[in-house]
Amino acid sequence: MYKNKEKEVVMMAHLSFDSSALKKFVHDNELGEMQAMVNAADSQLRNGTGAGADFRDWLHLPSEYDQEEFARIKAAAKKIQADSDFLVTIGIGGSYLGARMAIDFLHNSFYQAQTPEARKAPFVVFAGNSLSSSYLQDLITLIGDHDFSINVISKSGTTTEPSIAFRVFHELLVKKYGEEAANQRIYATTDRARGALKTEADANGWETFVIPDGVGGRYSVLTAVGLLPIAASGADIDQLMAGAAEAEKAYVDPDLSKNEAYQYAAYRNILYRKGYTTELLENYEPNMAMFAEWWKQLAGESEGKDQKGIYPSSANFTTDLHSLGQYIQEGLRNLMETVVKLDTPNHDLDVPGAANDLDGLGYLEGKSIDWVNTQAYKAVVAAHNAGGVPVMTVHIDEENEYTLGYMIYFFEVAMGISGYLNGINPFNQPGVEAYKTNMFGLLGKPGFEEVGDQLRAEMDD
Repeated sequence: MYKNKEKEVVMMAHLSFDSSALKKFVHDNELGEMQAMVNAADSQLRNGTGAGADFRDWLHLPSEYDQEEFARIKAAAKKIQADSDFLVTIGIGGSYLGARMAIDFLHNSFYQAQTPEARKAPFVVFAGNSLSSSYLQDLITLIGDHDFSINVISKSGTTTEPSIAFRVFHELLVKKYGEEAANQRIYATTDRARGALKTEADANGWETFVIPDGVGGRYSVLTAVGLLPIAASGADIDQLMAGAAEAEKAYVDPDLSKNEAYQYAAYRNILYRKGYTTELLENYEPNMAMFAEWWKQLAGESEGKDQKGIYPSSANFTTDLHSLGQYIQEGLRNLMETVVKLDTPNHDLDVPGAANDLDGLGYLEGKSIDWVNTQAYKAVVAAHNAGGVPVMTVHIDEENEYTLGYMIYFFEVAMGISGYLNGINPFNQPGVEAYKTNMFGLLGKPGFEEVGDQLRAEMDD
């Protein structure tokens, strides 16, 4: 594990799952009685007999990834580090959330404000994840005259938000460097053989990386989709993949007494069937907020269909205890909590002494602030349990690439099993297209005029 970011990896980090705070909510026999259903879900996942079987290539991605492309990713990252102050990563949903959460997780909490010398790598910024013109202009202003490159990520190349952003930054790149030099600063992560982005990339000689056919967007962080921007930020993607590969080996046996990822999937389904229909993913470290955003897409797109599924939400503690804490403690009793608890922070400080004790903190002088944080976590678990909220905890040793890769795989395999336990296809997202059809109609996209006319008529009524 890393004790801090500068030291070498001296031992392997891992993850542990703690269900001890479920005793009031789940009887001793219930987990064992889920075993037959878990065995069936495991067979669906491992043998490809379940719905969505064509999108299971993430299962063995950590151990069977394309070594040649992996080497090209690292070479491209080094080139970006050598010639760019910014990497503009353009994508939406799974095409940006994985990289964004990893960079937040792995770097200084104020990574964005660090000088290039302190960061020792380009500032990785994100575009194409909204339709805000103010956001785009602010990003253009931030980049200013600095050198930059673009990593555009899209399977099709026609998704509205990233396509608009790419047009904007492509134009800026060409104006700054000229067409030929700009082409050397564009990296396209897209389909292996087809689609608008692949066609344009081949025509202009952009370096391309592959979004595998059998890996959906929310499972794609360990492909080039996430790996290139993560590597460009200065993180160690070898360790990221090593952690995921270790988790791949750890979570094969469907025996619930041995497989903690499957335990998590089983417990959340037991609780869901008892009426706990909303799950809060919580942390006690501010730089894990984007991890929750990645998890929310993973859980929400995997399970929210056929008018069922656990609703994924999140909270950042202790901050949100002063805003959401009242509702969690005494509101509608449909909540379950899963805490990702960091056991060893990258840094720790002691509570300083003071000449007087006007703030009443004398009893904490000399105590570690992380110790205080951990006591707060324990107090919250006890209070929420007493208030009728079941709590599960995923403990991680430290914040480093190995641990993150391990944790990514833990949640990915758990969501696959959880979806099958709930009788749905965990690898499709048919509902995502509904708003797009309406939007295309209102925008006047060819072929959608009738939808637009109908919507406008309804709005006028």
